[in-house]
Amino acid sequence: MNGDFARLIDTPGDPVPPDAEPRWITAADGLKLRAALFPATTAAPRGSVVLSGGRTEPIEKYFETIADFRRRGFAVLAHDWRGQGLSGRELPDPLKGHANGWRPFLDDYRQLLDAFEDRLPKPWIAVGHSMGGCLTLLALVEGETRVAGAVLCAPMLGLQTGKFHPLAARALTTFNQAIGRADRFVLGQPGAPYDDTFEGNALTHDTARFARYRAQVRTEPALALGAPTYGWLDFAIQATSRLAQPHRLSRVTVPVEIVSAAEDALVDNAAQAYVARNLPNGGFTEVSGAYHEILMETDDMRNIFLRVFDALTGKTAPTSTAPTAAPEPAPSAAAIVEAAPAPAPTKPKAPATAKATLKPKPAAKPKKTPAETKSAPAKAAPAKGPTKPKVAANQKGAAKPLAKAKSAAAPKDSKPGSAKPAPKAQAKPPTKAKAATKAAAAPKAAVKLAAKPKTAPGPKTAKPKA
Repeated sequence: MNGDFARLIDTPGDPVPPDAEPRWITAADGLKLRAALFPATTAAPRGSVVLSGGRTEPIEKYFETIADFRRRGFAVLAHDWRGQGLSGRELPDPLKGHANGWRPFLDDYRQLLDAFEDRLPKPWIAVGHSMGGCLTLLALVEGETRVAGAVLCAPMLGLQTGKFHPLAARALTTFNQAIGRADRFVLGQPGAPYDDTFEGNALTHDTARFARYRAQVRTEPALALGAPTYGWLDFAIQATSRLAQPHRLSRVTVPVEIVSAAEDALVDNAAQAYVARNLPNGGFTEVSGAYHEILMETDDMRNIFLRVFDALTGKTAPTSTAPTAAPEPAPSAAAIVEAAPAPAPTKPKAPATAKATLKPKPAAKPKKTPAETKSAPAKAAPAKGPTKPKVAANQKGAAKPLAKAKSAAAPKDSKPGSAKPAPKAQAKPPTKAKAATKAAAAPKAAVKLAAKPKTAPGPKTAKPKA
């Protein structure tokens, strides 16, 4: 680590942002941790973002995202977790992704905030991806109160264990821990420190952003990290189990937005939705078509995350000069990635675009009010098939149709062919059977918002899809 000189890796296609201030922090156990402060570019900062990457991810991978936050008026503090990036590794083999429980990570996080506290304008917004999202939320659960809100990108709140049942994976991990094999690669598969094969990857649809990170690792091989050990897997199981307990989640009262990748093959989206429902002020947005690394995805998917960030910071870090709409995204990674050996351009099977919105679409046709129906002849809705229901010639009481009413808004009925409306006195409140048809199905949206369930405000409001 070149003595006490902390540095950031510069590549021709992704240079270090201006005014970056890298430095070392010494952890409680003596391990050196790398961090970097990127001051706000505005005279009056809106606040600060504490940015925590996922497993294997160094600070350099987020230069583009750091620029996005700075353009919005925030200072950014980014860091490498212990065991990855240029921070100290816990095992002699630097490619082993190892951990000794979750507590050392939280101690490091607390020490990071302490070291930069005087230079971070408030309010603080925590942003974490994958493992970083898990640890960010765990820090809030365990009592970190300096953060005003959090946006978690595909957070590791549950693991996908492939062909192994979760209980089998847990038992295998416990067994290897017990016999002293915590430092062994899971299933003995070290894996490549980085893979240049774009086709079939489970991280992103964006070829340029995929290649950009690989170029950084080729420039500085010390950034590379291989597969996890049983010790890391044990940490992940412990941490996610702790975050699956509603009584712990209830301690977090600040707003927490979870942005989920619909096509994630690494972490459990159902666990994310569960956590969002059990947070006092939680929200959930699913990005249609996205793979695990949303912030490294194509612009349209990536910008959905930025809009969620803008919505949260619009409330927690408002400013009179803040834009009313999301600022223009950064230049496409295709325009800045270096001319290095590029991966195959073939994209995976999922679409490269995400037609997604942050709010459900409005109903195609609003219901008529009783006042509007008085001026138009009542229509009997077809039950099934094209044939209209008929009223018997000798039937008494024209206000009661034979077929089910399509909507509780239709107050009366009349005989076929008669232009004379039914008397007002015969209009009656809808029966229980009619009331049951009153609720309209909510439209689907490509982005699903699943905040903590709330009671619908009125009989005419459909509940959002969880």
